[in-house]
Amino acid sequence: MLSKTRECLVAHQLVEHLNLWSLLTDAQSVYRANHSTKTAVLRVLSDILDALDRGSFAVLTLLDLSAAFDTVDHATLLRRLKTTYGITG
Repeated sequence: MLSKTRECLVAHQLVEHLNLWSLLTDAQSVYRANHSTKTAVLRVLSDILDALDRGSFAVLTLLDLSAAFDTVDHATLLRRLKTTYGITG
């Protein structure tokens, strides 16, 4: 229970930091107010339909990266968070 509470607090601080410094792209839906998986799906669908309307081809590639985090070197991840996003501690 305590770890879940801590996780929520850290997530809240992280999102505040990312929003303060405008570090999230427009395409980012996770952890953003008024965004959800529905928002992301609608964005993809809109992009595909726009391409087809212009007479272009549309290709959608989906990757499941849910297990990829387990393979990341944590020292590299922490260094990247610090240099790219200013997250330390």
